[in-house]
This record gives sequence, structure tokens and C-alpha cells, in this order.
Amino acid sequence: TEGEGRARPGCTQTEEPDFTALCQKLKIPDHVRERAWLTWEKVSSVDGEGYVQRKKELWGICIFIAAVDLDEMPFTFTELQKNIETSVCKFFDLLKEIDTSTKVDNAMSRLLKKYNVLCALYSKLERFFSAFYLFTRISTEINSVLVLKVSWITFLLAKGEVLQMEDDLVISFQLMLCVLDYFIKLSPPALLKEPYKTAVIPFNGSPRTPRRGQNRSARIAKQLENDTRIIEVLCKEHECNIDEVKNVYFKNFIPFMNSLGIVASNGLPEVESLSKQYEEIYLKNKDLDARLFLDHDKTLQADPIDSFEMQRTPRKSNSDEEVNVILPQTPVRTVMNTIQQLMMILNSASDQPSENLISYFNNCTVNPKESILKRVKDVGYIFKEKFAKAVGQGCMEIGSQRYKVGVRLYYRVMESMLKSVIILFFSFSKLLNDNIFHMSLLACALEVVMATYSRSTSQNLDTGTDLSFPWILNVLNLKAFDFYKVIESFIKAEANLTREMIKHLERCEHRIMESLAWLSDSPLFDLIKQAKDREGPTDHLESACTLNLTLQSNHTAADMYLSPVRSPKKKGSTIRVNSTANTEAQATSAFQTQKPLKSTSLSLFYKKVYRLAYLRLNTLCARLLSDHPELEHIIWTLFQHTLQNEYELMRDRHLDQIMMCSMYGICKVKNIDLKFKIIVTAYKDLPHAVQETFKRVLIREEEYDSIIVFYNSVFMQRLKTNILQYASTRPPTLSPIPHIPRSPYKFSSSPLRIPGGNIYISPLKNPYKISEGVPTPTKMTPRSRILVSIGESFGTSEKFQKINQMVCNSDRVLKRSAEGSNPPKPLKKLRFDIEGSDEKQKMNDSMDTSNREEK
Repeated sequence: TEGEGRARPGCTQTEEPDFTALCQKLKIPDHVRERAWLTWEKVSSVDGEGYVQRKKELWGICIFIAAVDLDEMPFTFTELQKNIETSVCKFFDLLKEIDTSTKVDNAMSRLLKKYNVLCALYSKLERFFSAFYLFTRISTEINSVLVLKVSWITFLLAKGEVLQMEDDLVISFQLMLCVLDYFIKLSPPALLKEPYKTAVIPFNGSPRTPRRGQNRSARIAKQLENDTRIIEVLCKEHECNIDEVKNVYFKNFIPFMNSLGIVASNGLPEVESLSKQYEEIYLKNKDLDARLFLDHDKTLQADPIDSFEMQRTPRKSNSDEEVNVILPQTPVRTVMNTIQQLMMILNSASDQPSENLISYFNNCTVNPKESILKRVKDVGYIFKEKFAKAVGQGCMEIGSQRYKVGVRLYYRVMESMLKSVIILFFSFSKLLNDNIFHMSLLACALEVVMATYSRSTSQNLDTGTDLSFPWILNVLNLKAFDFYKVIESFIKAEANLTREMIKHLERCEHRIMESLAWLSDSPLFDLIKQAKDREGPTDHLESACTLNLTLQSNHTAADMYLSPVRSPKKKGSTIRVNSTANTEAQATSAFQTQKPLKSTSLSLFYKKVYRLAYLRLNTLCARLLSDHPELEHIIWTLFQHTLQNEYELMRDRHLDQIMMCSMYGICKVKNIDLKFKIIVTAYKDLPHAVQETFKRVLIREEEYDSIIVFYNSVFMQRLKTNILQYASTRPPTLSPIPHIPRSPYKFSSSPLRIPGGNIYISPLKNPYKISEGVPTPTKMTPRSRILVSIGESFGTSEKFQKINQMVCNSDRVLKRSAEGSNPPKPLKKLRFDIEGSDEKQKMNDSMDTSNREEK
């Protein structure tokens, strides 16, 4: 990789005057300016003509990259936007086209998450004001626009003070309800609509009145603080937990407002004073000036949606249109509905063991009740502290409330597990006294709760909040492989989990299988070594010959945590009977106990890893090797061989790194021209992909480099002999293709795709949800409003015409994207070494030698 990233002598362009002027305007130091210009030269050399047309915007992006990499940020992000005249969305869309460091990726992710949350909340606040306030001016000093401005800036200040994790949508929204309650009660009743108008206590006090008036104002202010009628109405209307919001109100918001010390005018704080305080925070953080939402500033506006999107999005009805237009789901509404669904599941659950659980505990050889209660209590203290450290020190009580919800789910699922499967007395007692089992089960329950509350802007685990998985594993000091063991049993035991939450747990399982289980301190490696010592080098892992068999779905928590549990000389000590299984399943279960020393958790883990690995390989081959379909099976054989026999290559590495190296190695030996950067570009488009997977690969202890360096110096060195066999006349036997279920977890309402088309069929969903025992219409998304229900009246022919038009529009988009899409265009500025040319020469030499030997 010599010379990578260096400017070639004599090729450096002279800085353009406009670029220098932009840097001077932003007060850029010389070393940052020089780095930014070098970045621009590299970027423009990849696609010069296309980039020159967007020169000013890209200059700004190069300045941002250099400033972040060098930890020298003399400007705010909004100042940069203003100077290059671009929006947040456009800025980040352009930035994605450029290969950047992990440091820049993280900075970009943080800004984007903050923007998305603020955008959702400001939009919500505007809708609140439309619903609560009359847009009339009752005096020259106060009107609804002024109240909106004061409310928004106060919210920004409160959010910055209370939350250090600024992308927590739920707590931010609860804080916004507190702000609304506060200013609704300070607003003149004449400005308000019902029912808020009659709930407001008239407040005419002013801090400039005599002392008697000041005392009266203080009494009224205290009375306003303790009056919770409005906040209760707000919580009910927006399906918020009233106890959680009251906790935020009294523990966080009111102390914050009392600490502001801002002079009030007509009952409202001065806008100038609030704005001055926010200015200090904004300049310190050097990010977005969220006050500009009030002006609908173009730097904070989303890019105009195309005609296809506009047709999908319902508009407010005119007089000649349908009267009842169901508005689309908003990010806030989505997460509140998700929380409500979880609360409905836990409606009758307690944060203490039920009588049934107590009876299970009493029937154990060693009663686990006291250890379980102590564990729950001890973990609670740790959880609250870690939660407050991540979210904000004032949020410890919120953490306590979330933990109690998790404990309720923990006990509920534990009881369901014990009811559904009857296991022998020995295993039953041992499982309930197993610390790792309980920590895993509690962690899974807490993960469900944390994911429910943080489903805000992204479904990708790697771009979630600071509380995203695997945060809970770090809090409980739990190994990922141990957590994996409980996921399937948890999902089966809790039948009321939403489809979205099941998919979330499945993503957690994928994250474990792809990397977390392969960390150096993982118990997985010890388990593999024990299996190898016990069963021999050929059978210590899941055999390749079983790959085309379906996944067994009758594993219990006892299987996963207690196997292997006995000596082969003892008989019948672990036989279990599934209370709901048929005779065949019971026979299968009994047969499985014939090999008691085989680790169920390890065997199932490898089966799932193989299936995940093949699915990803299949997707990548479809994008890159459609002209060579025969290569997929060969690549899979090398991939599977590496996972089974060279599993040490996975230590502190990622499954996809082995996949890409296997693809490159086989294509190289088969003389297929597929450059590594083309593989990386296609990989980057996969839904789960993150750039760090190919940018930062472990080479040797504490040394990291790009994936091509890993291929040359590690992967190829270890597997050269095996790879070269595929070029000989006697190639290795191909591994079977794994049986691929649609998902290990069944979704009753999963849509089925019609072969050969982009049409899906799913069962008709209930158009109503149960709210307080009463069915109410569900909110529809822009997408769900265009779904066709066969056998149900669809309405006018105009809707079919709209669908036709959308399909035509999407066809045009697909045609445009398909042109020149095979192979995909390499990443901008992606710099690797010369495609492993040194290894190619070595391979060719070795192939010549092997061919001569065969002759």
C-alpha cells in the first residue's frame, strides 16, 4: 500500500481564490485549509466533471472532513451550511459519496441523528400549536407566534440541560409536553382553544408589580406548577405514560425553569434572554442552530420530494375531496404506539414473581427465589447509574422506571418458558439456579424495553442511539454468545411480541453471529476447543453435510444453557417433553439425547451462522457475478471451510470480511476480473453494511488496516493452498447449500412475494386497534394507504390510476439506475493497494508449479 493517500509530486493544483476566500470567511487555520484542498484534489480526480458542477458544496464538505479529522473546528455546522448554501440532507447525501474516516462517519451520524430528532419534534410542536392556539393577536405584546418561539427555544435549552444524549426521542418528547403544559398555563385564555381554554388559571401578575403583587404571583406560579390537569390531557391524547411525564416535569423541567432566572414579560420569558442563553450552547457545540426551524430556514429543510412521493403522501382535504383524511404516521406517533403495545402486553404483569413462579421456585432442589430477587435488585442499581451516565444525570428516575418495565417482562417470560416446556427435575432446578441464564433473560427483556423506547430514526443497530444494542450487554457485563442462547426461547415464550420487536431481536442475533460472538474474550472459542478435543478435528463443529437440513425449532433454554450436562454412561437424565409437541417431535427430542455431549448451543449457533453467511453471499453474488452463477457454490465452499476449519481468522473480526475475501480469492484464481473496490462498493449497499467493516480490519494485535491489506497479509497467507486447489483439475468437494428458511421466527402476517414481480401478499390487517377496550381506527402510513385489499371495496378508479402512475414512475427510476449498474460504480476516492498484485503473481507461479506436477 505504499504511496496510498499521498499527493504525487508536481500534481498539486494551486488553490482557487474562491476556495481560499471561503476558508478565510470560516476562519480556517492554514493546516486545515491545506488538508481540505488535498481532499478536494482527490475527490475531483475521481469524477471531475460531475464534481466541478457542485464545486462550492464539495469544498465545504472537504473543509468539514479536514476539520473533523484534525480536531480543529473554528466554525459551527450551520455557519458552514450558510456559506456553501446547502441543506442538511443535501450535505450528507454528498458526503456519503466520499470515502471518509470512521471519525468523520461518527460525527456525521451524530449530527444527522440530532437533526432528525429536532426535525420531528419541531414539526410536532407546530401541529400542537395549530390544535391548541387561535392564531389571533389579543394585544401588541403577545400572540401565538410569540408563544411558539418562546416554547421552542425554552425546549431547546431544557433538552440541552437535561439530556446529554440528544437523540433520545421519547424523553425529548416528554420534555416537550412539559414545555407545552408550562406555556399553555401562562397563555391568556383568549389565545387558546378548548379544552385548554377553560383549564387555564388566569395569570396577570408581573415581576414589576409591588411586593404584595410579587407574593401573589409567586403563589399563583406555585399553584400552576402543581396543577397537572393539562399535562394529563396531553399525555392521554398522545398515549404517553403519565407517571413518566410527571417525573420529567417535577424532577427535571421545573428545577430547570427555576434556575433560568429570566425576567418575565406578560407572564412569558423574554425571547432575547432565552436566545442569548441558547447562542452560548450552540457556539460551544458547533453544530446546528435549531432556532432556524422557527424561520423555516432552507438549511434545515428536507429536499423537495419527487412527484412519486407526493402522490403517495396524503394531503389535507379540500372541500371537494374526502372529508376524513387519515394523516400518515409521524416518528413520534410511531414510537408512542410501540410503547403502548408493550404496555398492553404487560398490563397484568408485576415487577415481583407471581404465585406460579414462586411455586416453581419452591419445587427446585435449591430454591432460587432469594438469589433471583437479590440479582434483580443489584442489577437495578447498576442499570440506573449506567442509564443516567448515558442519558443525563437528572434521568436516573427515568432509568428506574424503564428497569421496572423490563423486570415485569423478565418475570412474565420466565413463567411462560417454564409453562411451555416440562423438563426433568434435575435440569429444571439447575436452570433456575443458573446465573448466566437469568442475566441473559433479564438482558433480553431490558433490550426489548430499550429498543421500544428508542425506535426513533433508524432501524440499523449501528446507527442507533447510545443505548442501542449491545449497550445492555456492557451494562450487565454479559457475553454476547450467552445472550444469543436466550433469544429464540424468549421469542417463542412471549407470543405477543410485535413483529417489529421480533425483527429487532433477530437483528441483535445477526450482530452477535457476525462479530460480537467472535471477540477474543468470548466463551465461543473455549466451547469450540472443548468440542474439538471431545469429538475430534473433523466433527467438532456442525458438519457441512447437515447444512441442507431445516433448523430444528424445539430447543429449550435448558438445552442452550445446560448442554452438555451428563456423562455418556448415565442414561435418561436430560430427556424433556414439550407439552405442545406431537409424538414425532418428542421422538426426535428423545433421539437427540443419544449424543448428550454435543453442545446444543454451539451446534445451533453454527447452523445459524452458516445460513446467515450464505444469505449474504447469495445477495452479493447476485449483484456482482450474475454472469458467472457457477462461482457462487465454489465461493461458498471456501467461505464455509474457513468458518469451520480456520475459525481463528474470525477472532476480533467480522463475518463479512471473510465473505469478501473468499469472493475475491476465488475470482482471482478463476481469472475473473473483479476488483476488490467493486466488491466493497456493492457490499456498502447492503442494508446492514457499515464502512468500518472494510475500512478497519484487524491485521495483527492492535494493528488495523483496510480489507485488501488483510487479504494480502493474513487471509491469503493462511488459505493459499486451499484456494489454489480450485484451479487444479481435482478441486475440493463442494459444500452443500444451506436450507434457507424465510426466517427462523415465524411472522403470522409476513408478506409473501409473488415470484417474478414486485408484488407482495399479506393477510388483511385489522383496521382498528383496541384502546381502553374500545376499537378505534388505526393511523395509516403513506405506504399503507395505497395497498390493495383483494375482496374489499377499494373506492374510485382514480386510486388505480394513481397506482399505475406510481408504477410507471418507479419503472423509470429503476431503468435509470440499471443503466451502467453492472458492475457497480466504485466508491468515490476509495484507495486500496494495487488489487493484491503481489499475491496474484505468487498465485500464478504456484499454479504453474502445480500444473507441471500434475503432468
